[in-house]
Amino acid sequence: MLSDTDRLVCFKAYDLRGRVPDELNVDIARAVGRAFVTSLGARKVAVGHDIRPSSPELSAALIEGLTSQGADVIDVGLCGTEMIYFAAKHLESEGVDGGIIVTASHNPSDYNGMKLVTRGARPVSGDTGLNDIERLVVQGEFPTPERQGSVTQRSILDEYIDHLLTYIDVSSCRPLRIVSNAGNGGAGPIVEALSKRLPFEFIPLYHEPDGSFPHGVPNPLLPENREPTTRAVQQHNADLGLAWDGDFDRCFFFDENGGFIEGYYVVGLLAEELLRTNPGEKIIYEPRLTWNSIERIEASGGIPVLSKTGHAFIKERMRLEDALYGGEMSAHHYFRDFAYCDSGMIPWLLVCQLMSRTGNQLSQLVGEAQRRYPVSGELNTKIADPQKALGHIRMIYEPEAELVDTTDGLAFEFEHWRFNVRLSNTEPVVRLNVETRGDPELLKQKTEELLELLHELA
Repeated sequence: MLSDTDRLVCFKAYDLRGRVPDELNVDIARAVGRAFVTSLGARKVAVGHDIRPSSPELSAALIEGLTSQGADVIDVGLCGTEMIYFAAKHLESEGVDGGIIVTASHNPSDYNGMKLVTRGARPVSGDTGLNDIERLVVQGEFPTPERQGSVTQRSILDEYIDHLLTYIDVSSCRPLRIVSNAGNGGAGPIVEALSKRLPFEFIPLYHEPDGSFPHGVPNPLLPENREPTTRAVQQHNADLGLAWDGDFDRCFFFDENGGFIEGYYVVGLLAEELLRTNPGEKIIYEPRLTWNSIERIEASGGIPVLSKTGHAFIKERMRLEDALYGGEMSAHHYFRDFAYCDSGMIPWLLVCQLMSRTGNQLSQLVGEAQRRYPVSGELNTKIADPQKALGHIRMIYEPEAELVDTTDGLAFEFEHWRFNVRLSNTEPVVRLNVETRGDPELLKQKTEELLELLHELA
């Protein structure tokens, strides 16, 4: 075990992230490459990088570390996170047994990081090898390799686009007008490649990849970042709006009025669309918000399976259950045919197919769910002792609860409302989500009640 003084701040629970160059730099990237080979026995690794100014240099150092330790590298160049997942699975037959992308997703431009997977796109997290890699990087001692690895440059774009289009019947799609906000991240070129094979008209916003993020950090979860998409949908009389984070593994939806659609309601939509042709399959959902997901899954002939929140947990449960699909309210959507990994491109293709088939606008598709299960949105409160706070909340609400679930934090269900409180993995924050059975006034009352309690505990 590493002591606290030995730990590197850029190593997180599921990936690497840190400010460049003081928290993450070429020396660390080079050492990560050597440690990845040493710890996991990787022989051929797919490597890519996002649009940040520091990404090419960090990627080059990472590749140098991998090859100097004896692994061959397929360098796919500029790409999104899900393209490395795709490469790790798609190129298995060519001996690829791991993948790494240099990216910091939606963090500011002076940050960078890495996401790592092993054979078949299985995630490398703290309990599946990332801690061992950190230990080796800190120690800086590696065995002498038997050979020097090689580097092959290769584009996987065409194969990736072909795969994405297997999720829908393109011939069934009707012309839709779509605002596409890439936020100067990596989504723009992918949408443009797909547009050549789809009957949709795209209105591009900030499609040019630019890691300095001249129009702000691409994170549509922040309300202040949604206005450009909303405005463009309204100005162009579009059928829907789409927006992505920097590495486009999350996709966010806006209806034809420019209204932002909570990711929770999209989970139910995608489950319904996929179960239409795959009845009886298992669908993974998470504990923060549940009632709409369970209802839509069961009504569509599926089997709902609860998992702890977070990509490592959901991917593990997806594999264990051989689940068709899994979804989080944070806009991460996972697909069995995508190596049980998350994609920011597959969701909107499925929603567009659903809109085409039904002739309904997005507001019509989610409107009933929004009315039946109004939600608070995720609300964060900084608390010095979050564990103590959760214990106090449990003492107050457990006696009257019809159901108590501890899959992730605490979830309490009552006849007409429920809530979940959980700890952040990275900061002293308690995250709260509340939903009711069609009662906006009760939602307001209970949300205020819980926030007041959390502020008192803070």
